Amino acid sequence: MEVILRDKIREAVKVLYNSDVSDELIQVQETKKDFRGDFTLVVFPLLRFSKNTPEKTGESIGEYLIKNFEAISKFNVIKGFLNLEVSGSWWLDYFINTASADDLIDKCRVPVPGTILVEYSSPNTNKPLHLGHIRNNLLGFSIYRILASCGHNVIKTNIVNDRGIHICKSMLAWQKFGNGETPETSRMKGDHLVGKYYVLFEKECKVQIESLLNSGMEENDARNSAPMMKEAREMLLKWEAGDREVVDLWKKMNSWVYAGFDETYNKLGVDFDKIYYESETYKHGKKIVQDALNKNILYQKEDTSIWADMTDEGLDQKLLLRSDGTAVYMTQDLGTAVDRYNEYRFDRNIYVVGNEQNYHFHVLKALLKKMGYQWSDGLFHFSYGMVELPEGKMKSREGIVVDADDLISEMIETAREVSLELGKLADFTPEEKNEIFRKIGLGALKYFILKVDPKKNMTFNPTESIDFNGNTGPFIQYTYARIKSVFRKAEQSEINENLSLLQGMHPGEKEIGLIRIFSKFPEAMTAAAEGYSPALVANYCYELAREYNQFYHDFSILGETEERVRNLRLAISRVTGEILFKGMWMLGIEMPERM
Repeated sequence: MEVILRDKIREAVKVLYNSDVSDELIQVQETKKDFRGDFTLVVFPLLRFSKNTPEKTGESIGEYLIKNFEAISKFNVIKGFLNLEVSGSWWLDYFINTASADDLIDKCRVPVPGTILVEYSSPNTNKPLHLGHIRNNLLGFSIYRILASCGHNVIKTNIVNDRGIHICKSMLAWQKFGNGETPETSRMKGDHLVGKYYVLFEKECKVQIESLLNSGMEENDARNSAPMMKEAREMLLKWEAGDREVVDLWKKMNSWVYAGFDETYNKLGVDFDKIYYESETYKHGKKIVQDALNKNILYQKEDTSIWADMTDEGLDQKLLLRSDGTAVYMTQDLGTAVDRYNEYRFDRNIYVVGNEQNYHFHVLKALLKKMGYQWSDGLFHFSYGMVELPEGKMKSREGIVVDADDLISEMIETAREVSLELGKLADFTPEEKNEIFRKIGLGALKYFILKVDPKKNMTFNPTESIDFNGNTGPFIQYTYARIKSVFRKAEQSEINENLSLLQGMHPGEKEIGLIRIFSKFPEAMTAAAEGYSPALVANYCYELAREYNQFYHDFSILGETEERVRNLRLAISRVTGEILFKGMWMLGIEMPERM
């Protein structure tokens, strides 16, 4: 509607004032709830053409629209704002012509789809996934579904950090203290078991560092001189040299971790089209660095370490290969980016990584450009805020983290307790109940995280997220289940929806209100795709669910005796359910048909 309205306003200015007006001067927005109207035109930018007062200009344009645009039924002018009311008949025609969620989604299809890679998860193989990883995975997977729904060719990728000093820490601690422990003998998930030894390494190393500090050594020197740290660095050198014993241990412990990761990904309902491993891409990265050095794009210090001088780009000197020949994070990121482009020729490569890595990705993009890779313009760091619990920040090295598996189990159990307390599932089988508890628990978790602007830091509160009222996943899920219940009852009563009966009706204010919200679905989707913000879809779904529940409370649907009115309310209920299902699907949330 806004697009059509802008064209008509442009036409009005041309006819009334013999002037062509640019798009940025036609400022149309939704009318504020305190005023009567559907859309509001800000008149002030048009005064240069009318040469008149804001009130007179607004009245002239309003009268023109009434006469020449059948959709506008009334208008009022308040100072420099022209408030326009759209007729109920126009809204009804709009609804009849786009009476499904698929029709609305089709309005979001981009004319020229692009190939977009979305990288998310990016775990380390020295610890299990935690709450921070959950936000990362949920954001990445939802961005994929939103972009794909708009018609783009989207490839879901993951880069696993399976090499480096932190991996060697877990391996070394297991060698020293593990006594051959395995996931089977310990009855622990593999990623949890390996994470246990990462924490143990830090604990033992901390004791050694404190001893050196007490002997008078400086803190940085003590950290580097601790025997455990020295052994870990030696193990890393052996790994890069291909030492068979070290590599075999690395493969074994990584296999434990991958099995654990897959179990967690399955619980979260996320997956990947392609998984890259740093243990492979860093090799290409080292070659890229060496080639750039040979072309004098990079420089080498006396200790043989290789650096990039990024001062011309307003950045610093960046280490790319250490003096011992081992690679850094940037090295493997160079290799990964080039490998991906060679494989997919992407238009965009979106890195879903927390905001603590802003500088890293700034350097990566500039460095690739310096090396001559023009496609690096397509790299985009989707920088999101950190997630914490009410108790504060998590610390992986100290083992103070919110484990992803534990949190998922806790959410499902909380859903069980709340649902049983409400007493809504008395006639369900145990299997049906468990499936509903799973959907509610995960729906609460996903929605609570995704409804927040990704750029903001957030505090996750499990208790608040599971509430069946307010802006929560269970509230929207319950609204959907309520709609499905309406249609089950309609089927039992042999009441069928018939759109042909809607022509010529005069819908009520509540029906029009819901149709107006339907019309905003393409706008919410488009904005979410362009801004990579699942929060826009999440909060749209809440707005629709809230308005429908008020409608459901105020009006009878199946009990309405006037057949045409009943048909309209059924059709509105159906489209509401379809949009909620599609919108929540984009967030990775399953919708129970009964609750």
